[in-house]
Amino acid sequence: MRVALFVTCVTDALHPGTGRATVTLLERLGVAVDFPLAQSCCGQPQFNTGYRRQAEPLVRRHARAFRGYEYVVTPSGSCAAMVRENHARVAGGAGDAALERAAAEVAARTYELSEFLVDVLGVTDVGAYYPHTVTYHPTCHGLRALGLGDRPRRLLAEVRGLELVELPGAEECCGFGGTFAVKNAAVSAAMGADKARAVEDTGAAAVCAVDDSCLTHLGGILARRGSAARPVHLAEILAATEDTGGNGADGGA
Repeated sequence: MRVALFVTCVTDALHPGTGRATVTLLERLGVAVDFPLAQSCCGQPQFNTGYRRQAEPLVRRHARAFRGYEYVVTPSGSCAAMVRENHARVAGGAGDAALERAAAEVAARTYELSEFLVDVLGVTDVGAYYPHTVTYHPTCHGLRALGLGDRPRRLLAEVRGLELVELPGAEECCGFGGTFAVKNAAVSAAMGADKARAVEDTGAAAVCAVDDSCLTHLGGILARRGSAARPVHLAEILAATEDTGGNGADGGA
């Protein structure tokens, strides 16, 4: 099984612990992970802002970087959705049939982390230990674009020591939305504040999601509110074991 890690630019720049946790987890499950050094941004910021022609070179680079791998795994529902839904569309819009085929081939082999664990490896109990109270926020791309359903929750339910508590209004957007947070800052902040209050109402020590972008947004708001809850990526929880004291890659809750 040839598996490549698509770490994403947000994770690489702001939350490298998520990338390390993903590799730790997959290797513990017997998966050999490669990291193509040619990878870069998937082009989502350009695409979502309307600059589709500017996204084309990134689509081309992505298709080359991940060519030949049996699976491409990413700890990001947002970037997985961009690759699967829009890369071939960008290539088709550019009139490049060869690139459209290459992009579609890579897209068909691209999995968000929880999808890969549940659908490909067929596991929900990954041997994790995380003795904290956690609430789960289903991000918009994971919920609506990928249709992750209960996969992340099924994985969390098998983590020893973890108490999973329901998040009020769980399916409501956190307000980040990539460039939406820049173009509509006031609305984004208000939506984030609503979500942060919902997290606090659970009394959980951590809020978990499958996207570091959403966790960055929520983490900043929670920190400014002086909240005890902290953001933690699903990969960090699943990578934690008794040997690590039940802490994620970036520390305990």
